[in-house]
Amino acid sequence: MTSQEIRQKFLDYFKSKDHLIVPSAPIVLKDDPTLMFSNSGMTQFKDFFLGYKTPTAPRIADTQKCLRVSGKHNDLDDVGRDTYHHTMFEMLGNWSFGDYFKKEAIAFAWELLVDVYGIPKENLYVTIFEGDASENLDRDQDAYDFWKSHISEDRIINGNKKDNFWEMGESGPCGPCSEIHIDLRTPEEKAAVPGITLVNQDHPQVVEVWNLVFMEFNRKADKSLEKLPAQHVDTGMGFERLCMALQGKSSNYDTDVFTPLISKVEELSGKKYTGILTDEKDIAIRVVVDHIRAVSFAIADGQLPSNGGAGYVIRRILRRGISYAYRFLGMKEPFLFELVTVLQDQMGKFFPELEKQGKLVSEVIKSEEESFLKTIENGLIRVEKLIQQTIADDLKVLPSEEVFELYDTYGFPDDLTRIIAEEKGLTIDEAGFKAEMEKQKQRSKSDSAQKVYDWVVLEEKPETFVGYDQTESETYITRYRKVENKDGEFYQVVLSSSPFYPEGGGQVGDKGILENASESFEVLETKKENGLIISLINGLPKDAGAVFYAKVNASDRKNSQANHSVTHLLHEALRDVLGTHVEQKGSYVGPDYLRFDFSHFNKMTEEELALIEEKVNHKIKESIALQEFRSIPIKEALEKGAMALFGEKYGDSVRMIQFGSSKELCGGTHVKNTSEIGHFKITSEGSAAAGIRRIEAISGDKSEEYFKNLEQQISELSQLLKSKDVVRSIEKLIEENASLKSEVDALKKEKAKGEIGDWKNAYEQKGNKQLLVKKTSLDAGSVKDIVFQLKREIPTSVTIILSDADGKPMITVGVSDDLAADYQAGAIVKDLAKEIQGGGGGNPGFATAGGKNLDGLENAYQKALHI
Repeated sequence: MTSQEIRQKFLDYFKSKDHLIVPSAPIVLKDDPTLMFSNSGMTQFKDFFLGYKTPTAPRIADTQKCLRVSGKHNDLDDVGRDTYHHTMFEMLGNWSFGDYFKKEAIAFAWELLVDVYGIPKENLYVTIFEGDASENLDRDQDAYDFWKSHISEDRIINGNKKDNFWEMGESGPCGPCSEIHIDLRTPEEKAAVPGITLVNQDHPQVVEVWNLVFMEFNRKADKSLEKLPAQHVDTGMGFERLCMALQGKSSNYDTDVFTPLISKVEELSGKKYTGILTDEKDIAIRVVVDHIRAVSFAIADGQLPSNGGAGYVIRRILRRGISYAYRFLGMKEPFLFELVTVLQDQMGKFFPELEKQGKLVSEVIKSEEESFLKTIENGLIRVEKLIQQTIADDLKVLPSEEVFELYDTYGFPDDLTRIIAEEKGLTIDEAGFKAEMEKQKQRSKSDSAQKVYDWVVLEEKPETFVGYDQTESETYITRYRKVENKDGEFYQVVLSSSPFYPEGGGQVGDKGILENASESFEVLETKKENGLIISLINGLPKDAGAVFYAKVNASDRKNSQANHSVTHLLHEALRDVLGTHVEQKGSYVGPDYLRFDFSHFNKMTEEELALIEEKVNHKIKESIALQEFRSIPIKEALEKGAMALFGEKYGDSVRMIQFGSSKELCGGTHVKNTSEIGHFKITSEGSAAAGIRRIEAISGDKSEEYFKNLEQQISELSQLLKSKDVVRSIEKLIEENASLKSEVDALKKEKAKGEIGDWKNAYEQKGNKQLLVKKTSLDAGSVKDIVFQLKREIPTSVTIILSDADGKPMITVGVSDDLAADYQAGAIVKDLAKEIQGGGGGNPGFATAGGKNLDGLENAYQKALHI
């Protein structure tokens, strides 16, 4: 059975059990502050479990892309070292939202595994939650009783809280779970050691394949448990492990989920994969084929590698793959990007984003490879210098600070530093390096540290967002909670009727005021979390249950929505001018400016930019009225031609924004008519990443300010130039300046020639020297040239020139070499500079000084005559 057939059988089975089959949600989460990535199948359904949203169906099934590389669920360091851990993996799952519970979930799982997939039941074991006295949780007797009707009791194992009480994170939905484990060992191995003793012992052939979670509780911020409004089922089966079991393999990497990728790596690297767990070459191949999946799906879902947040995690995964390939496969040139087409062939049918975004994914990965390979090359030079210095200091251990700097500042892998050091008979300060890593973690934590308390619920009532229609509303607080961070103590509130738009879709969240007759609070930001619109205020009302008046900062909202509407017009214009390959890849919409990232592989020309501006402004001038479809079936919206962005999760009903031929799915606020935008102006265009261009622009009030400032500058120039044709006047000035400069340079040369002739005859014998003291208006450069010439040609001479060029006093002194023992140019100029309130210096043969007092040149002249 192929992996594609295995996946399809799962979906078909649960469809036959009245489950709605839904597509995978994006792997990258954009509106959940508690998670960067989908780390389990249930992530997209969290709001259903918490009761914030109504499920689209009581029974659902899907295959969900998951990523476990950060936080509590982090498998990154295990990848490549064993046969079954992965960064990106598929989670096959079925859910019940208040419909069936333990009995049906257990029956479905058993029927599918044993009757449909044909797994021998003697190879299966199950675990149940044994209870936990510290949490006042009883043993899951119901699950035990239901399992007894399917499997012998000696194959039902008690499991502790760590293994059999599933929690998504530090807080959120949770509950007891029942795991299904499969023993894939040979008959001889099974006879020698009972499989029951190997369950949950990290044995590579006795592995968990399916986890049935019985969602009953919500973990609160204070760590207490509260009952959920309804009982739910959340199951997750590891697709890769299931394929291993059904295809009779001993490793996930031996299944057809990975073998096509491994074959391509073998072809490109010339290295043969043997599957040995401890072989560094094989570990590297496993790392590469695992990581290319994670990175490709993340980029296809809209997350580009970057230096912060989720983008940094993706960059780290990719660089780990590049590093392993560089060290153990000898791959010194980019090659991972060539695996993308293989991945498309494997998974494109079930995950169309790979097909659609393939070129972009390849270009981004190739660019990252090129960049990091240069980092490795530069790092090798730094490591070599560090090693040589360590050897020169007669030491055997590389200092932790320098090794950490290579890792943290330059992105050079610490394990590569370790390998190179060992080849030279050295080691690195492991304890010191770990301490530096811990310091960095603590710094990072302190920067983002925030303590969030539990909600105080005043009224269990759904909130209403009224911000599409009004910017002010009467309201009251339905719940609040305290938040503490480095800036102080604040409160998050949920309002019964909120005009505040929550940050999302690139648009910033609204700010404003929440007030009544006796109190007023500043709304500092508005965000969305678990379906709730949450506004942050700078205090707690004395009477939180009082009626308030919520007011959005109208000016900021007006400008933000103008910028948001113009991004839609810009998107359409870009596709018209550059081609339909253009797709939005990110945006920022604020009151001051907009930023729009889009897929395109070339720098835009001035002509293209001008045409884009022209098209957008034409739409603005057309005064196109907004057509808003506030709740329309997504199928109907797409049939109407609406643009849906990859990496976004849409429900069955969506909001469509239409301005003429521009149609997009969007939840942001918009102008009622394009004429409200005023004018659109591109301020910059550049590269955001490989295959991604970025336009920054302004509209509305900011565009008006821009042109007013420009008009003022032109008016001032016009007055200075005494001409309305500013451009022609400046051109004439440039021409005249160039001509005059040539004339001046020629005159200077002629004057200097004349001065030299006159000055040669003006020296007077004073004691043991010939002395020349002269005033001039020649510039400093001309004076310097003359003085150097005179000190060479006039023996036993001291030359002192006082200049008033450009209205600034300057004194230059030259002393011929044969008088060096008797006179110092620097000492002479320093003494004379006192008269012009200045200072300077030089060497014994030549020195200069500038000053502030032009009138002091006469005193300096008189003083110089007596040197």
